[in-house]
Amino acid sequence: MPHPAPDPARIETDEHRRIPLAGPGPRPDPLPGPHFVRFQGTTRHPRGHFPGVFALVNTLAKNGELTPDQERFRRTHNDWYDTHYPDPTTVDPTVYDPAVHPGAVAWFKSTSLELIGRVDGYLTILAAHDIPCRRVHSTRPGRIVYEDIHQVVVTPWPTRRSPTT
Repeated sequence: MPHPAPDPARIETDEHRRIPLAGPGPRPDPLPGPHFVRFQGTTRHPRGHFPGVFALVNTLAKNGELTPDQERFRRTHNDWYDTHYPDPTTVDPTVYDPAVHPGAVAWFKSTSLELIGRVDGYLTILAAHDIPCRRVHSTRPGRIVYEDIHQVVVTPWPTRRSPTT
């Protein structure tokens, strides 16, 4: 069953590139060098990162907040993702462990068009639940702690501390 694209008026864009999260129309030329894409919420998790769209939709499901059609979409598409790309935790069970890799989050490689193209349905579900999301692009998303042909998992770059006087 096709899912309509999220209402562009309700979806934030990457402030720097002004790239719409979803919907019709041409996409801008990619950034030079390795390019990564992440779809995330706009509210920080208590651990400091912005949860990705899969985590946000899975949380709605865990809390019993999805409609039957939304749950069917989530289950079908989560199964598709599980079948078509590696789960970093099967390679490194500590990849998302906050004690080992604090703030670790996954980013798609921009070349993973089929995987990225399936995100719109998740965005539609989140928009229906008034959960704002944004699409973020980067050539340096963080320190890579896991990589495969489709994605990377990164931890945030260390912040520089100002000298105290």
